[in-house]
Amino acid sequence: MSRTALLLMDFQNAHATRVDSTALAQAAAALKAAREKGVLVLHVALRLRAGHVDAHPNNAVFGTLPHDRFVPGDPDAEIHPDVAPAPDEVVLYKNRVSAFAGTNLDQILRAQGIDHLALAGIATGGIVLSTALQAFDLDYRLTTLSDACADPSPALHDVLMKDLLAKRGEVATVAEWTATL
Repeated sequence: MSRTALLLMDFQNAHATRVDSTALAQAAAALKAAREKGVLVLHVALRLRAGHVDAHPNNAVFGTLPHDRFVPGDPDAEIHPDVAPAPDEVVLYKNRVSAFAGTNLDQILRAQGIDHLALAGIATGGIVLSTALQAFDLDYRLTTLSDACADPSPALHDVLMKDLLAKRGEVATVAEWTATL
């Protein structure tokens, strides 16, 4: 029997302002359904160490961030209140693009007998893609929640959903996914 976990990824205040609010609303709907059905929920957020000692200056994404961004205490790095973790839900802080980078996500999933991941996140071309590819290589079954993901480039979002992510797992809307729970 398959065990599913919902990964809500990078729904942080700073990221939520860069995309259409529909994805945030759909992620909140997925979260509500997961909680009602007893699906394991994991929240993943970017958090760097003070002074960004863990961000190499050659890294085009993290090396150029101001040192006061995405560190403990940065309000823009907080998880958006619409999808805020419940006290009993796991929050993982990553230091690269993938939800697996710098976290013990794989260990938690395997310890809980999880073999199927439902992915929601900002941005489709960032954390969603990176996490999906790594999860695929780790033999997890995938469902990418198309309307609970967003990217600053809607065209990139569409291409990834239709051409790449659909070849590595299922792509479904939140309504379609919740109907299977």
